Amino acid sequence: MNIGDTAPDFTLPSTQGELTLSTLAAGSEKGVIVYFYPAAMTPGCTTQACDFRDSLASLTAAGYTVVGISPDPLEKLHEFAAKDGLPFALASDEDHAVAEAYGAWGEKKNYGKTYEGLIRSTFVVSPNGALAQIQHNVKATGHVARLRRELGLD
Repeated sequence: MNIGDTAPDFTLPSTQGELTLSTLAAGSEKGVIVYFYPAAMTPGCTTQACDFRDSLASLTAAGYTVVGISPDPLEKLHEFAAKDGLPFALASDEDHAVAEAYGAWGEKKNYGKTYEGLIRSTFVVSPNGALAQIQHNVKATGHVARLRRELGLD
């Protein structure tokens, strides 16, 4: 996928009910920030989610909607949202079909071991459904600040 390509549309269950990317994008002023994270309530994912939470007011004011996607079951996502006060939608992609469509599922290495898993990635989808930004292998810490700079918000 490249910037300017049409983002793969999806419909997923979320902490805020069923959501469809094309509907969210069409209803946003600037677009939808879709971020993929490996597992709810782990240290890195909590840091990243809380960074999005803490920046949500300014992202929303700038015209963006935020959606987090992980392979976790919906029940765990509800627990994560409640525990950390996450006011944006967290969507469940248990079969990782959406992550695969975005290239956010693949081979990973950790402590010398190779396995298949979710690759922390972020995409900005414009209101017309085109990919405006693509970021693979992002770090949990400092990612939102970098994204804000790249979106011209800082």
